[in-house]
Amino acid sequence: MATGKLQGWEKTSREHKKAYQQFLKRADKNKVLRQLPALHDAAFKAVDCLTCANCCKNYSPRFKTPDIKRIARALGMKESVFIATYLKVDDEGDFVVQQSPCPFLNTDYTCAIYEMRPSDCARFPYTDEDVLIKRPALTLKNSEFCPITYYVLERLIATPLNK
Repeated sequence: MATGKLQGWEKTSREHKKAYQQFLKRADKNKVLRQLPALHDAAFKAVDCLTCANCCKNYSPRFKTPDIKRIARALGMKESVFIATYLKVDDEGDFVVQQSPCPFLNTDYTCAIYEMRPSDCARFPYTDEDVLIKRPALTLKNSEFCPITYYVLERLIATPLNK
């Protein structure tokens, strides 16, 4: 973490899960959406993803067809070989990585395919878009392992206009 104020965030996130859930249920979507760009930017200034990589270590993005085509082409692989080498189909019918951590996660927590990464990776943790409100179960899950999601939710529930 770039700042000491996030120390112990995992414990606090667990303790505040119910508050996050209640907030996401009753939040004024338009008010929240107006706040997200600034909160998102502040979170990314406070948290260095390259010291964390929890998302890449423990979870998989969905690899959609355009992602598979783009990445396979960039790696000089046939799509079928890329899928057989790196992906599996999950319970929801989506292509995800076969193993954790992600096979494209380098030891310094950089991404070997960063420039052509899946759209889910590029958008993660969705703290600057309506997914934060529209998919509360996903936001709550992300708050358990992503300090950026935690940072944004903490500021949202502490903002007087959101109470």
